[in-house]
Amino acid sequence: MDVTIVEVSPRDGLQNEPVVLPTEAKVELIGRLVAAGARRVEAVSFAHPKLVPAMADAEAVMERVPRPDGVSYAGLVLNRRGLDRALGSGVDEVNVVVCVSETFNRRNQNASTSESMQAAAEVIGRARGEGLFTTLTLATSFGCPFEGEVDPGRVVELAARGAAAGAHELCLADTIGAGVPSQVRDLVARARDAVGAEPPLRFHFHNTRNTGFANAVTAVELGARVLDASAGGIGGCPFAPRATGNIATDDLVFLLERMGLDTGYDLEALLPTAAFLSERLGHEVPALLPRAGTFP
Repeated sequence: MDVTIVEVSPRDGLQNEPVVLPTEAKVELIGRLVAAGARRVEAVSFAHPKLVPAMADAEAVMERVPRPDGVSYAGLVLNRRGLDRALGSGVDEVNVVVCVSETFNRRNQNASTSESMQAAAEVIGRARGEGLFTTLTLATSFGCPFEGEVDPGRVVELAARGAAAGAHELCLADTIGAGVPSQVRDLVARARDAVGAEPPLRFHFHNTRNTGFANAVTAVELGARVLDASAGGIGGCPFAPRATGNIATDDLVFLLERMGLDTGYDLEALLPTAAFLSERLGHEVPALLPRAGTFP
C-alpha cells in the first residue's frame, strides 16, 4: 500500500522563516527533495508578495525547478489574480485555500469565508479547464487561534461545496496543530457521509502540540493516502500566533515505512536536506530522525 507525501517545505516550510532564502537556494532545496523521491511538491505560493514576502519569487523558482518525469509541482492560490500568475508559471497543480474560521480568513485573506469559498469555486473551475489538478484546502479545520474550537459541521459544509465545485482533492488542515486523533476520526466520518469517497481526502498536520504524527497515523488507518509534510519539520503560518512546524517528512517517512507502507522516498538521500536547511536558515530544524539516524 502506498502513501503519497506532498512535500511542502519549499512553500509552507519557508514562508514562516525569518530568513528569506534566495531563489537559487529554494531551487536547490526542491532539487534535493525530488532526488530523494518527492513526486508531489508544493513549490511556491502566489499570495500577494507584500503579505508573504518569502514567496515573492514564485515565477523565478518555477522557471528553474527540475522537470523529471512523474514530478508534479503545485502552487498555493488564494484568488483569481493568484491563479493568473500560477497559470503563467507552469505549475501542474493549484492548491486553493479557504479558512473555515471567519476571523482567521479575514486576517489571512481580507475576505469572509463565504467570499473566499465563492472565489475558490471559480478558481477550481478555471484551473480544471486549463488541465490542472486542483486541491481545496480547508485551513483551521481543527481549531482557530482566535475563535478556538471550530464547528466540524462548518468544515463538512465547505468540503461539500468544494466537491460540488469540482475539486479533485479535499485537504483538511490543522493550521495551528491543535487537532487530536478523535477529531480526525470525526471529520473523516462526517466528510464521507457528506461527499462519499470522491474527491479523496488529504491531510495537512502541524506538530505544534506534539499530536501531528498521531493524527497522521489515524488518517492513514482511516484510508487517507495523501499527507502533507515538510522536510526538517520547518513551517508555520505567518498569520497564526506561535504556529510552528509541519510534521517532518523525514520522521513521517521513517514512521510509515516501518509500518510497511511505501512512500517512494529514499531516506538516506533525504536526510542531508535537514542539515542543508539548518545551515541556510541559521538554526537547527525540528525533525528528529536526522539527529538519531535510521534504524536498523
